[in-house]
Amino acid sequence: MSYGMIPQEVIDEVLRRHEISETVGKYVHLTKNGKYLKGLCPFHSEKTPSFTVTPEKQIFHCYGCGKGGNVIKFVMEMEGESFPEAVKLLAEEAGIPVTWTSYSAEDASPVQKEKRILQEAHDYSAKLYHYLLQNLEVAKPAKAYLQSRGLDDALIEQFGIGYAPPRWDTLTQALERKQFPASEMEAGGLLSKRQDAEGYVDRFRDRIMFPIHDVRGQTIAFGGRLLSDGQPKYLNSPETALFSKSRTLYRLHEARSAIRKSGQVVLLEGYMDVIKAWSAGVRNGVATMGTALTAEHAAVLRRFAEEAVICYDGDDAGQAAARKSIPLLEEAGFRVRVSLLPNRMDPDEYVTSYGAEAFVREIIEGAVSAVKFQLIYLRKSHILLEEDGRIRYLRDAVRIVAVRNSPMERELLLKELAQEFGVALDTLKQECLEYRQREKLESARDIPAGSWNNVWNGNNFASKTPPLGAAHVNAERQLLSWMMQDRDAAHLVEQKLGDRFHVEDHAALAAYLYAYYAQNNDPDVGRFVTTLQDDRLERMASVIAMIDVPYGERELEDCIRTIGRASQDREYERLTEELKRASREGDQARVLQLGIEIIALEKQRKMS
Repeated sequence: MSYGMIPQEVIDEVLRRHEISETVGKYVHLTKNGKYLKGLCPFHSEKTPSFTVTPEKQIFHCYGCGKGGNVIKFVMEMEGESFPEAVKLLAEEAGIPVTWTSYSAEDASPVQKEKRILQEAHDYSAKLYHYLLQNLEVAKPAKAYLQSRGLDDALIEQFGIGYAPPRWDTLTQALERKQFPASEMEAGGLLSKRQDAEGYVDRFRDRIMFPIHDVRGQTIAFGGRLLSDGQPKYLNSPETALFSKSRTLYRLHEARSAIRKSGQVVLLEGYMDVIKAWSAGVRNGVATMGTALTAEHAAVLRRFAEEAVICYDGDDAGQAAARKSIPLLEEAGFRVRVSLLPNRMDPDEYVTSYGAEAFVREIIEGAVSAVKFQLIYLRKSHILLEEDGRIRYLRDAVRIVAVRNSPMERELLLKELAQEFGVALDTLKQECLEYRQREKLESARDIPAGSWNNVWNGNNFASKTPPLGAAHVNAERQLLSWMMQDRDAAHLVEQKLGDRFHVEDHAALAAYLYAYYAQNNDPDVGRFVTTLQDDRLERMASVIAMIDVPYGERELEDCIRTIGRASQDREYERLTEELKRASREGDQARVLQLGIEIIALEKQRKMS
């Protein structure tokens, strides 16, 4: 058995070399839950984990969105790759020689072709820019600038920093020599159309170039800092088939391991901040690229960490951005803390002025809770020297405290406010209680009629398991689960039931299992899933494989009887309908014959 040009033994080796929990763990923060691992689904937004990995069976399944399969399917879904490309990627990671053609030019979709060409062009461009920075005479001012910012050759090399010369066609000509189509390079954000003539020019000129990578470490975009006077100071690649600003975070591919290990991510604002924080030992830092933090960013990061430290610039703009980021991160399920940088400094300046140790101790470890930061930020909009200003501040502060879920946290915060402003604690508690009651009432009024569902109900009463069907449907699913895990069970079902499954997809899975074992394959859910080559069947197989009931021949016989009774019930309904029709038509001979058949069937039903 093989998939296209890929030998089956290669697929088997890929599955054997890649422990699914390790591969999924590169994208999703997993926690142990008995024999399962659980986490937030990377394929849809959720607060309560419904994504499950079963190492024993080497499969994943999400009870929320229904996606499921083996490690190859996960990479396909996560990276948007075809089956051959996912196998190729996993094979390369495992050091398995890629000696087959993953797909022919005819097999690749237009989107796959575009992405492949753009990926190669970006990787080439990153190497070219880096070479030019290190070797070009005109790049010396750029090199001197980086050194003045505290970046030595090791950091420049590690972060792949490069330089785009002032010429209009340095990259244009280089890409042309490599036979990359200019129109596709323009669509991919590397080139720009000439405004006053035909042809193309470099998008980035006289800029220090910071390569931007996807989670696999492949170059997908660039950020360029202008050296000469002009605007914009920073220029990023546009949205392309490879690059989405709302989902991509600078250096996540390198920081991911440290983020997962520490359970914490440090959010910074710019390239230099990330690089200087890295040099200071903060290896779990990432940055958005000229855009505000999005809910998508937060969802991506929540797969790897539970705590977020916002370390934005200390100026007004940076602190305002931090304040706006807090609800996004909390909505995604993060514990949030905020760093307080003195004298309107940015992280880069702080590391340069005070050193790495102080940065880690005072700025990262010394970050305050989100609510503390909000209270500090609130002070800027009130004149606390005036009595009226203090009253307004306390009212606004109590509202901030009131929305916190933890009673203990509310108590401690209100005590601090009471002590600082000389107000009775009971007074602040009463104000807090009244505000919470008003908000609860307003929330209840705002819920649309009939909308008491998973969106409005924070307790999440929505079922996390597939709905139960008729008895015979459940019996078929149970049989298939045993068949996937036990060759003898599959043989017994084939002998006693064959293809007489009531659900069409169940019958299809059974047929695949019969064929799978006929080729002397051992029970292996992950390997079996690769034989299906159908999204719907793969999802169904992953759901059914999660059924965890011990196998026994007696239980198997019970399931077969349940399915048999359903067949008899269906036949009884058919015969009675025919009997009614024959009676209406006055066909007495047919009525007599059907009556005999019904009596015989009733005897069978009683005996079964």
